[in-house]
Amino acid sequence: MSDFKAAVLQVIEPVTQVTLGSLCLDINVQETAGTIHVTLIFPFPNKGFWQRLDDVQKQRLYDAAAGKQVEVEAQHESVATLGERLPSLAKVKNVIAVSSGKGGVGKSTTAVNLALALQQEGAKVALLDADIYGPSLPLMLGCEGQTPALADGEKMMIPISTHGLVVNSVGFLVAADTATVWRGPMAAGVLQQLLRDTIWGEADYLIVDMPPGTGDIQLTLAQVAPVSAAVIVTTPQTIALADAVKGIAMFQKVDVPVAGVIENMSFHACSNCGHHDYLFGKDGGKRIADLYDVPLLGALPLDRQIGDDVDDGNPTVVAEPDSLLATIYRDTAAAMAYHVWLGQQQQADPVAIDISDD
Repeated sequence: MSDFKAAVLQVIEPVTQVTLGSLCLDINVQETAGTIHVTLIFPFPNKGFWQRLDDVQKQRLYDAAAGKQVEVEAQHESVATLGERLPSLAKVKNVIAVSSGKGGVGKSTTAVNLALALQQEGAKVALLDADIYGPSLPLMLGCEGQTPALADGEKMMIPISTHGLVVNSVGFLVAADTATVWRGPMAAGVLQQLLRDTIWGEADYLIVDMPPGTGDIQLTLAQVAPVSAAVIVTTPQTIALADAVKGIAMFQKVDVPVAGVIENMSFHACSNCGHHDYLFGKDGGKRIADLYDVPLLGALPLDRQIGDDVDDGNPTVVAEPDSLLATIYRDTAAAMAYHVWLGQQQQADPVAIDISDD
């Protein structure tokens, strides 16, 4: 083994804090007279690995390269976590429910930006708006007024394509000014129709934006679709945390793994001095995550730009891809994808899988 490859194996991946030698499915090093090209195969989308890597670890690789130019390419091979599935989900590898215990915590905004962040990290992503009573994804993605086409000779819907995603929502099927006054079984039936009658195609992830609460829609999704994992979005407020606890407990009761907690509106950064104000309390998401022994996947700031961007139909991750806000979303999305994969591996073989680097 070359000294350079030995150095690569010891690099600590920033999202997971695990060495590349323990984490990567494959590491290929090709050396020429003046260049060393490294191809890393991750088990989850991690295209931004090199940008996230700190300067100290980069310098160690440069030193090991002994003056040669270093090129690093991060690829991924998504591992399917779905077992028996609906025919419409035959080519979907993972279904992730983004949920919240209560409304008003920014769950849909988070789900949209996470889906786009996963796409920027190299994944093929589909997005389902399961908020039957209050669909908001058509507005947030700038595709209001569009209607899914029907496949020739079939009843299957072709989802809307936007920003590199494929999307379906009851908002495409019902006029924006029409109230969906449906009892629970009717709403659950609409969710099943969206799942079963949409041609989702090939996707690494189907992100499902759930309605708030712990009702019929959540139970229907758990029963109808093989959900890989759930992610709970909360704010640091005590009342939001109390409802987040109920959301975690519900998914655990229906045997859906919880990949982690995302704390939204975690702080407000002063635009002049950068000081952080914790308007809704501090570290609430971490306390809940610690209580249920799940990871805190990310802490997203309270920033007017995030709301303005989705109001314009151009979410922050695509509107300002080089911004600090977009970076936080991508880091959070990579952490989510990692913990979905890790949880599935530990369920499959809890004894053999150990990549803690302890």
